[in-house]
Amino acid sequence: MNILLLGSGGRECAFAWKISQSPKLSNLWIAPGNAGTSQYGTNVELDINNFLLIKEFAIAHSIRMIVVGPEEPLVNGIKDFFTADPDCKHIGIVGPPANGAILEGSKDFAKEFMKRHNIPTAKFNTFEADTIQDGFQFLDQLNPPYVLKADGLAAGKGVIITSDIEVAKKTLFEILIHSTFGKAGNKVLIEEFLKGIELSVFIATDGINYKILPEAKDYKRIGENDQGPNTGGMGSISPVPFADNSFMQKIEKQIIIPTVEGLKKEKIDYTGFIFFGLIKVEDEPFVIEYNARMGDPESETVIPRIKSDIIDLFEGIVNKNIQEKKIVFDERHAACIMLVSAGYPGSYEKGKIINGLNAVNDSILFHAGTMFKTNEAQTVITNGGRVIAITSLDDNLKQALSKTYTAADKIQFKGKYFRKDIGKDLMQQ
Repeated sequence: MNILLLGSGGRECAFAWKISQSPKLSNLWIAPGNAGTSQYGTNVELDINNFLLIKEFAIAHSIRMIVVGPEEPLVNGIKDFFTADPDCKHIGIVGPPANGAILEGSKDFAKEFMKRHNIPTAKFNTFEADTIQDGFQFLDQLNPPYVLKADGLAAGKGVIITSDIEVAKKTLFEILIHSTFGKAGNKVLIEEFLKGIELSVFIATDGINYKILPEAKDYKRIGENDQGPNTGGMGSISPVPFADNSFMQKIEKQIIIPTVEGLKKEKIDYTGFIFFGLIKVEDEPFVIEYNARMGDPESETVIPRIKSDIIDLFEGIVNKNIQEKKIVFDERHAACIMLVSAGYPGSYEKGKIINGLNAVNDSILFHAGTMFKTNEAQTVITNGGRVIAITSLDDNLKQALSKTYTAADKIQFKGKYFRKDIGKDLMQQ
């Protein structure tokens, strides 16, 4: 089978790594990919939101399946485009249609969906520019800290948490009046702060049935002890020690089943992955957010724990027979840390030469923001804020982390930074 994988981050590198191991694969193309994905297939320069170009490529290269990594093409309707085109109906799309991807594309829609289907989540209200005064009054009614979220896609940076009421009001003003997040901030969600510990849970679904994938916990803040601004993710751990069978049963009964059934009731033919961003408050799970795709950097610990053929899982999604598929998990612990560029998540420089990649033998390197230096096919340089995810597996979390940190010391580039406390909170439990 010929497969086209869309995306260029660590998540897509993890997918490429896993897809390349399948005996069902004939050829794999990654658009646009990065220096790491080129080990597992052929990178191709395609705009992942230009569906006509993707169609032309897919037909020319006899593509039978397109795996959509990032959220933007899903929200923009890539599934709908291919489903509606008679020339492309034979091409399976791993990802939901636009009316399913809106679970991620609009936080307001997602929260109203949860309310309609009695899915536990924080109390909330949504405001626009003409109701900003109501927003200020709503903030006055809440206890700190205050949580503000841009309604639309904001590249993982649309969530602001502050304990200062004046900062919260100024932030609301800046987003709604000065458009600091562009169209993504035309609406702002203000919600009650939930105190607890977060985890990420994933399912693959064909719109009727579903399979639960390994859970993970990611680390969003740039600084150790969860200090500083949010990033796209500084590392992840799987499995999550506090997500025992009893707690996972609560998640399935109170959140996963009502979500899948709710999508059916609303006649949304959801085929793909659902990422449940959850928080454990005392001993109860609440939904923070939905994503319409796999997480990053969670994928870099979840995908290595899937022992079974991932193309078989994809086929279950697109052929609507996922209940017939058997997924086997690696019981070992996976630990991932992200090497990032100096200055991230603010401004940072690109083009720094990366050394030591070949010195890593005991861990898996999932490239994120990397590329080959122009006219130098063997020289890998930085090309993003999050540069490389390093993942190791071992029978216990401490050893998995030890392997990962050993590998991190071997890789060098100017301005390299990584958190040194990933997973420590879980080992203390």
